[in-house]
Amino acid sequence: MASFPDCVNKNDLDKAKFIGELLVSVAPFDQKSGREAWTVAFAPNGSYFAWSQGHRIVRLIPWTKCLRSFSVSAGEEGTNPTSPQRLSCQDCDGSLTVPLADEPREHTIDCGDVVWGLAFGSSVPEKQSRCVNIEWHRFKFGQDQLLLATGLNNGRIKIWDVYSGKLLLNLMDHTDVVRDLTFAPDGSLMLVSASRDKTLRVWDLKDDGNMVKVLRGHQNWVYCCSFSPDSSILCSVGAGKAVFLWNMDKYTLIRKLEGHHNDVVSCEFSPDGALLATASYDTRVIVWDHHKAAILLELGHLFPPPSPIFAGGANDRWVRSVGFCPDGRHIASITDDR
Repeated sequence: MASFPDCVNKNDLDKAKFIGELLVSVAPFDQKSGREAWTVAFAPNGSYFAWSQGHRIVRLIPWTKCLRSFSVSAGEEGTNPTSPQRLSCQDCDGSLTVPLADEPREHTIDCGDVVWGLAFGSSVPEKQSRCVNIEWHRFKFGQDQLLLATGLNNGRIKIWDVYSGKLLLNLMDHTDVVRDLTFAPDGSLMLVSASRDKTLRVWDLKDDGNMVKVLRGHQNWVYCCSFSPDSSILCSVGAGKAVFLWNMDKYTLIRKLEGHHNDVVSCEFSPDGALLATASYDTRVIVWDHHKAAILLELGHLFPPPSPIFAGGANDRWVRSVGFCPDGRHIASITDDR
């Protein structure tokens, strides 16, 4: 689930209307990959929208240009401004407006395999690599650097420069699908990947992508991982009801949280770090006080809630994703109940 960029007024969500649709243009793509669109992401500053649009392709779309394109389309003579606009990706490259020389450019990235995970990361120069004894680095990341990490079906992670669209790093230690990726929010460019190979791996991109640590403990697929706002704690969730909390200073397991009755597939900390929300195929979102391992709220998509034996199987209410609003007061969930 992508967070809202700063340009979105959260107070207007109750008045939200469908304003547009991004469509994949017809092209002779390699048929080894299909039209899988597993994930999307906003850059932390809202400047770019990344879209895994299938056929191994990721679109990096300058989001302000895309919004202007929607606005211009909706206001064109002879169109109904309240009707949703269907735009192909080419419509969001600034062609409907006069582009400025310093505006960000759209990029099309062929990742070479099906894309499962996307994550943006930005650098803070004063955050040095943890490998302080290494003086020479291939890459020097500046303050305006914006990176995109893509997790692939073949277990590889590719790191791209967002502004140029160039491939910077190819990380190759996972042995199965890289299902999710997350950067530490502190600007250190520490990246964590979650994989179907039952591991999480910690990468230091300021040390040219060196793999710092393998976090083991999950007995089945790892679906999702998320940093606390201060980057000190990592939550990882996966198959077999698993919710793990990790100390990211020592790379040790803090505790497991018990309460779900089916695979846990999504997790996110509140903006102030006080709460943790997890989503499961057991039809529920659980809100935790993760410091005390206590359940504070159970938000269900089925009432009355199913007994554990029914929650543990197919129930037509699988919760797929959960996310906090940036103000910390609202939670959104995506579920199979439509």
